Amino acid sequence: MNSNIVKRVLEEANYIIKTEKTIRELASIFNVSKSTVHKDLHERLLEIDKNKYIEVDNILKYHIDIRHIRGGESTKNKYLRHNN
Repeated sequence: MNSNIVKRVLEEANYIIKTEKTIRELASIFNVSKSTVHKDLHERLLEIDKNKYIEVDNILKYHIDIRHIRGGESTKNKYLRHNN
């Protein structure tokens, strides 16, 4: 694997562990697509560092668990902004 890719994957992993940002936010910060971040954190990270993979996987599972709550809050805030 290219050393630039390994460096990016580890930077993404460290960043998500530190901040618990979403894949979409990481993609924006690292200026890559959501698909790339997803592949980095689900496939490439497992090959590079299994312990970090486990930490990142737990964060991503948590994001999936609360996804419906975030969506509801966003919709509520959207309508509150438009009605005021």
